[in-house]
Amino acid sequence: MKKLILLIVALFATTFFASAAAPVKTITGNISGNVMWNYDTIYLLSGKVYLINGATLTIAPGTVIKGDFSAAGSALIVTRGAKIYAIGEPTRPIVFTSSQTPGNRSTGDWGGLVIAGNAKVNVPGGMGTFEGGNLANPNVGGGGTADGQFGGLNDLDNSGELKYVRIEYAGFPYAPNNELNGLTIGGVGSGTKISYVQVSYGFDDSFEWFGGTVNCSHLISYRANDDDFDTDFGFRGRVQYGVALRDTAVADAVSGANCFESDNDATGTNLSPQTAPIFSNMTLVGPQFTPSTIINANFKRGAHIRRNSRESIFNSIFMGWPTGVHIDGDSCHRNADSLWLEVQNTVIAGSNKNLDSAGGAVWQVGSWFNNVTNNNTIYTANTSVMLTNPFDYTNPDFRPTGASPMLTGASFTNAKLGADFDQTPTFRGAFGATNWMDGWASFTADTNSYSDGIGPAIGSGINDLSNKVNSMEVYPNPAQNQTSVAFNLTTNAKVTCTVSDLSGKVLLTESKSMNVGRNEFSINTSMLNSGLYILKVGVGNSFNTTKLNVIKL
Repeated sequence: MKKLILLIVALFATTFFASAAAPVKTITGNISGNVMWNYDTIYLLSGKVYLINGATLTIAPGTVIKGDFSAAGSALIVTRGAKIYAIGEPTRPIVFTSSQTPGNRSTGDWGGLVIAGNAKVNVPGGMGTFEGGNLANPNVGGGGTADGQFGGLNDLDNSGELKYVRIEYAGFPYAPNNELNGLTIGGVGSGTKISYVQVSYGFDDSFEWFGGTVNCSHLISYRANDDDFDTDFGFRGRVQYGVALRDTAVADAVSGANCFESDNDATGTNLSPQTAPIFSNMTLVGPQFTPSTIINANFKRGAHIRRNSRESIFNSIFMGWPTGVHIDGDSCHRNADSLWLEVQNTVIAGSNKNLDSAGGAVWQVGSWFNNVTNNNTIYTANTSVMLTNPFDYTNPDFRPTGASPMLTGASFTNAKLGADFDQTPTFRGAFGATNWMDGWASFTADTNSYSDGIGPAIGSGINDLSNKVNSMEVYPNPAQNQTSVAFNLTTNAKVTCTVSDLSGKVLLTESKSMNVGRNEFSINTSMLNSGLYILKVGVGNSFNTTKLNVIKL
């Protein structure tokens, strides 16, 4: 009988939480201090909202944030020194989307997410100003000019973390060539973590990096208007595992649409640090599904590397682009000849023109790309790549089939592919056998309701409604003599951390009073033997539990 009662309660609770619309909280102006947004509330960004004065915003898994369509260019702007911890979970992503109802959402409904950091950029004076209108904060005395700028001297700067996050219908157009992107990243340092982020239906670029050194992984660009991955002003980060899928009918009429677009700066100067990002394991699906597919005439290239950029691309797939790779200008030709700009172990398929170059000097792009040391491949047809279902808008599957030549051919011997990269895959492109989009990504943003948050499963323990600790991460793990556990705290509370052996014996314990938001414990593991342990962090009787592996060398 007790089990039956509990089951009835759980079913009632599940029904209640699925059907009840969450209350809406309007957010305007400035955010300072430590602030927590939880999944039981919809947050409406009305106008430009700024994290200022070193503020920390922590967003719980499953939270929905909407950009107010009625307030033109609504955006969330993380200013230099502030931090955002938007850490979702595989089944409970955090969603930034339009305030419009299903069926009425469109590209450019709101401004998007902007993150500014203190890492180096190549703008004269060391400080850049974002595209997308005037982002200077009018709520700060003196006009708040610094709040619309990015850049500094600290390449290790930390602006927080994004993980399991979707950004939809963003990229507000202020004027031609002056737009916000889905995710705009300026001068963001390598202390920041960005992974498992999907940008859908962006008006301008899905992802644009303006300088900085942040590393990113597992990125999705879906049906963008302009470019998928745009790099400028000295961006030097590493990006691994990314995918793009384009709409045959949608491309930027002003600048033309590319998948990669890369410049050192607007005029191609030698200013340093030079734009030199490294991409690996990217699957970049253009609009030209077959030779007879009718596409928007403004589609251009899979990669347009120009204006003295030193961007390098490894272990990747370009398929279905009118032109595959375009190396533009004498400065880029020199960069390629000097091995500052490289494309290796990469496939071009289904292009009308595989390779192109422009510039005053005679330079043979084909000889460069097809050099045997680069191990690149060109296929006439997209079908030769043999991916499972790459052109399906509602249920794409970019994994290679069992007979696909993409299952092999990757290489990580190039010195550029160092410790910042996962060097284990043999496959080219973003996917092997595992579909890392499962659970958190969505290709039905136009019909998703978003009337409430993506709340926790009833009775799931770690995600239980009563749990005050979530999004727990342990690093390093395996540990040797020291490790840290970071987590989100939904309320001010006394938090306890314990390490136990597999028999349940508590070996280490620590308790601290902590404030809402992102927190962490540092754990001394020097007294522990090599082996597997249980790590618990919680409040009262509600605990988050994970495994801790200790390896003594």
